[in-house]
Amino acid sequence: MKLFCRSDWDRRSVLRGGAALGAAALLPDAALAQAYPSGPVRLIVPYAPGGGTDTLSRLLAKQIEAEFGQPFVIDNRSGGASQIGTQAVASAMPDGYTIGMMDSAFFSNPGLFKDKLPYDTRKDFIPVSLLARTQMVLCVQPSSPFKTAKDLIDYIKANPGKLSFASSGIGTAPHLAGEQFRQVTGTDFVMLQYRGAGPALQGFLANNTDFAFFAVPTIKPHIEAGKVRGLAVTRGRAPQLADIPGMDEIGLASIDSASEMGLVVPRATPKAIVEKLERLSLAALKNPELSKRLLDLGFNPIGINSADFRVYVDREIEKWTKVIEVGKVKPE
Repeated sequence: MKLFCRSDWDRRSVLRGGAALGAAALLPDAALAQAYPSGPVRLIVPYAPGGGTDTLSRLLAKQIEAEFGQPFVIDNRSGGASQIGTQAVASAMPDGYTIGMMDSAFFSNPGLFKDKLPYDTRKDFIPVSLLARTQMVLCVQPSSPFKTAKDLIDYIKANPGKLSFASSGIGTAPHLAGEQFRQVTGTDFVMLQYRGAGPALQGFLANNTDFAFFAVPTIKPHIEAGKVRGLAVTRGRAPQLADIPGMDEIGLASIDSASEMGLVVPRATPKAIVEKLERLSLAALKNPELSKRLLDLGFNPIGINSADFRVYVDREIEKWTKVIEVGKVKPE
């Protein structure tokens, strides 16, 4: 992929954006969609290179580039619990040349930071498509006496405050999974906060904590190697770990934390452009090679259109805001 200096990109965006918006007002939707894009498209990822959201973004960009005939340039803007990159999308020119790849922090940050967010998640974006999720696995040590999630829950209820949970940081999907688990099951345990998924996994593998939630890509090799016992998976069975029951199968479907990734654009982006991005991104997921690659990496392709994604965003924000308020979760 061709790389651009960020300052050059921002300068070009301002110049091109004004012209594009003026032209867009004169073009019918069909002509606008056909003309777009006439240059590189910037895909902002609110995380550093190498993580799951970045990996998905690069795979998707490569697939869509072939259809667009223009480069998709990955712009990693990490920091602030994804707020820096998300704000960059919100404040970008709404011409289709800056789009964002959001993950589950998009849903939980309104509850965590409330009026401190530099953008309005509901008003400042148009959801384009929800593309994929990585499910969470409830895990214990292989030497643990707990063979099922029910065994674990029964023990915690009989011994409140005795077991410890490995959290990968306040507000992360694994942490909120643990908080949701606490609220749904009515249990009490010690929440140990690590600074990131890597340290949390290391602490867990070193037997420093009793149970945890980990994303499928993170924990799958350790389960297969016999170093971890998986008890249940959020959002149904995971294709990559088909022998482990889903939370819904054990009556705990409301424990549903997952890391989900989807495209958004700034509000006021022309409808024709949103529809073209929606169509091409959803079509990319149907490519057998991309779909297989995502599954191999631990992603579960979804493919939810713009209208349904909007409803989903509202529902997820409400759900996680309630979990955060009930749990009195405060950002660091």
